[in-house]
Amino acid sequence: MTSNVEKVMLMYPNSKWTEWIGRTVWDIHPYNLGLLTAMIKDKYDVSIVDATRDDLTKEQFSEILEKERPDILGISVLTNEYAKAGHIASQIAKKVLPEIKTVIGGVYTMTSSPEDIANDSSIDYVVVGEGEYVFRELCNHINGKGDLPKKGIVHKENGKVVNTGRADFIQNLDELPYPAYSKVDFMKYATKLQREDITRPRDIPYARIQTSRGCPYNCCFCEVGSISGKKPRYRGLENILGEIEWLMKDYGVKSLIFDDDNLLTNEERAKDLFKSMIERKYNLSWVIPALAVNRLDEEMISLMKKSGCELINIAIESGVERVLKDIIHKPVKLDYAKQMVGKIKQYDIDLIANFVFGFPGETWDEIRQTIKFAEDIDIDYVKLFIATPLSANTELYRAAKQGNYLVDGFHFNQHLWTDGWIRTEEFRPQDLKILRAYEWDRINFSNPEKRKKIAKMMDVSEERLNEIRKETLKRANP
Repeated sequence: MTSNVEKVMLMYPNSKWTEWIGRTVWDIHPYNLGLLTAMIKDKYDVSIVDATRDDLTKEQFSEILEKERPDILGISVLTNEYAKAGHIASQIAKKVLPEIKTVIGGVYTMTSSPEDIANDSSIDYVVVGEGEYVFRELCNHINGKGDLPKKGIVHKENGKVVNTGRADFIQNLDELPYPAYSKVDFMKYATKLQREDITRPRDIPYARIQTSRGCPYNCCFCEVGSISGKKPRYRGLENILGEIEWLMKDYGVKSLIFDDDNLLTNEERAKDLFKSMIERKYNLSWVIPALAVNRLDEEMISLMKKSGCELINIAIESGVERVLKDIIHKPVKLDYAKQMVGKIKQYDIDLIANFVFGFPGETWDEIRQTIKFAEDIDIDYVKLFIATPLSANTELYRAAKQGNYLVDGFHFNQHLWTDGWIRTEEFRPQDLKILRAYEWDRINFSNPEKRKKIAKMMDVSEERLNEIRKETLKRANP
């Protein structure tokens, strides 16, 4: 076993190292890498490389490795569609530094076959599950100062892949430190967005924050259950407020994006958070990119507005009760959703809603009903998605596989967000792809007032907004 480990490098690989398409960049802070760094920085010299944010070439990454010469490289891959980039990073590392120990983790390893990942000869260890404690134990093990973690590691022994099982979910989130942003140029993330985004922060500098992990719902297309668990785990109120105040004091943060799987799962906890933000007069603006509409009520909306909420993105998913109940399994009542949309409008909060269509068992008429509902509720911006199996851990994948609905050539490491991959007697993928793009354009940009409002929400000119519209339609129907 390697000893005298001193340097650890953590990194996001560049999505452009694989078959990249321009508008699928995830504009994120290095929150996860910051947490991992904070767990080990007292024992190791840790550096963070964000090859996506810095748009590093493979050659530039090689030069950084040659200069820094880390003993361990930890690679985080956040989506399956760019999994290849993670393998490229490990291959580069082994070529530059043959003795380096490479570790790969992230959503990719939790939603794909970790045994298959470990078969890549350039990867020494695969972390499966929440990695804060597992990665620290693994570093110590590589350093000859501890045993291999009992859970959460897939590796090779005598040429055979050994899987120790998934790491346990961390129950006390308050024990985790705040992310070690001192290891990065935080303002590089806090003041400049990588892409034009309707859910952008309303002020800068901004930060992302996560107050809980997990979601209790069973939406058929969702991966959260396999990533964060179905039983929500919550940070304590003082722990959350302490992080917010630290971000304000040390980094001058003026705006937040809440990245919870479901911020309002515990309504009273959420209301206490918003009340505290009001009482402490933070004067922050904030947005929430994903929210369960059934957890809203007028008191919640009022508190959200008073605490600085500028935008809500609600998940309605379908305009058909049967589809919601029997296919998606989402506890949304459409009459209640309409009622909450009306309340949100009264409080002058920008409002977005998500809709998904193209499920096995859904009829073409029901797809059209969903689009009509999305139009009729008359909100600021509608997002339309094609139902897509994002991993083998989803009910949607199992249903599509069992019914032989997946098109030939389907695999998870594709650009799943932009194309349809399910064919039934009711529709073809190309039908859905064209319908989605043209109805998105028709609903959202039907009059000059809506176009002006959306351009303001995205912080782009109306000319640029028209370019985005044209690019979207061209991709759908080249």
